[in-house]
Amino acid sequence: MNLYSVLEKGFPKDRKACAIETQDGLYYSWRDLERASAMLANLLKSLGLPQGARVAVQVEKSPEALFLYLATIRAGYVYLPLNTAYQAAEIQYFIENAKPAVMVCSSKNFAWVSKVAFKAGTNHVFTLDDNRSGSLLERATGQSDQFKTVASKDDDLAAILYTSGTTGRSKGAMLTHRNLGSNCLVLKDFWQWQKGDVLLHALPIFHVHGLFVAVHGALVNGSKMIWLPRLDTAQLIQQMPRATVMMGVPTFYVRLTADKTFTKAVCRNMRLFISGSAPLLTETFNEFKRLTGHTILERYGMSETIMLTSNPYQGPRVGGAVGVPLPGVSVRVVSDDGQICQVDEIGGVQVKGPNIFKGYWHMPEKTAEEFTADGWFKTGDVGRWGGTNISGKVPDHYLSIVGRSKDLIISGGYNVYPKEIESFIDDMAGVAESAVIGIPHPDFGEAVLAVVVPKAGVKLDTQSMIDSLKGQIANFKVPKRIEIMKDLPRNAMGKVQKNMLRQQFAS
Repeated sequence: MNLYSVLEKGFPKDRKACAIETQDGLYYSWRDLERASAMLANLLKSLGLPQGARVAVQVEKSPEALFLYLATIRAGYVYLPLNTAYQAAEIQYFIENAKPAVMVCSSKNFAWVSKVAFKAGTNHVFTLDDNRSGSLLERATGQSDQFKTVASKDDDLAAILYTSGTTGRSKGAMLTHRNLGSNCLVLKDFWQWQKGDVLLHALPIFHVHGLFVAVHGALVNGSKMIWLPRLDTAQLIQQMPRATVMMGVPTFYVRLTADKTFTKAVCRNMRLFISGSAPLLTETFNEFKRLTGHTILERYGMSETIMLTSNPYQGPRVGGAVGVPLPGVSVRVVSDDGQICQVDEIGGVQVKGPNIFKGYWHMPEKTAEEFTADGWFKTGDVGRWGGTNISGKVPDHYLSIVGRSKDLIISGGYNVYPKEIESFIDDMAGVAESAVIGIPHPDFGEAVLAVVVPKAGVKLDTQSMIDSLKGQIANFKVPKRIEIMKDLPRNAMGKVQKNMLRQQFAS
């Protein structure tokens, strides 16, 4: 069944009710949502796109951007969201790899995006801005506001999410209508979404968390969303008394607990706070509970799988643990020699279920590599059942993630892959080699730090290097600091020992 049809079943009978309220006082009804997505779906259909065509989108957050997503899946095409921080070299790779039939970008980026897109064979490039303007909306104005949702098959692609690998080459995770539809229905029940819930939404919508978890949750429950364009602590505090549910990355909770105006009274109508996309510090978990009386619910998922485990809605929520497998999802922890780990034994986390992605776009060998012979997806994360952590004893059936096998850095909820940044740094004049690591950061969870070895006789200007990187890659990937070292620590096989660098620079 088409994912839109799954979501639509949850829409309220009263289509005049408010679906989205923006920070600047705009109201969009459920009828507006249906009509706008129908007009955009009709526009896409009018372009004569082939079945399975990709629609790539790099625009600022807006209700209209959400309507474009819904229109894409309604029309049976494949949605390809791109982080707004991505720069030209990154966008060029995604366009050349995915070969979208349609590209939608901000007006300010049209000149260079269209040049890249047309060169790669994309025939249609539209603009969409966060002030309800752009060529996309202009072209859609004359379209009918009625559209019969395409009867997609469960295994048809609904979206492709690019998630980089440690080799630096990005991989497109293919998600089907069944993957996304099954997960949102499970989460609706597991988190006990209720009639009258209002979602406070401040996450980006190019990301699993903001789009496939938060937005899907509100839509399938028929819940109003209070729509904030970005993380703004003052706005969160101002709007929170009118909401019942909030989802955020740990940075949200760090900043809230640091704000003196954030009190129990602000949370008086809140039912549920959810945190994910990065590890939540136990200190933040405990301080939030002390300030508000609310216990944050942590969960665990990936771009390739959507949500996998969660602390329960009713039952103990354990800081530092990501809870139990969601209904229909199987999770196992496996040692390096292939044995199933028992309680408190650490191993690789492997998963199975209807939410597991179809594979990587045009990378069959990589897809096969990431699945076991008996069909389990290897997450690349390292975890254990039960055991103890700084919060105390963890129930035996709760999963904890204790590390990442591929040196992935998660900064402010965004994935940063060291190899990609290292390739840019190593290409700079005067650089012999580099190593990029994540170090603890009170706000972002982890901060990106680069350790650089200069070529003989070269004196490097670290600030100039950082400034140069800001023009090449997304800001969240740019190292917060660059340290100069004479040599990188290596083991007997010549491999850089990043664990030693992490220990050295942890403070």
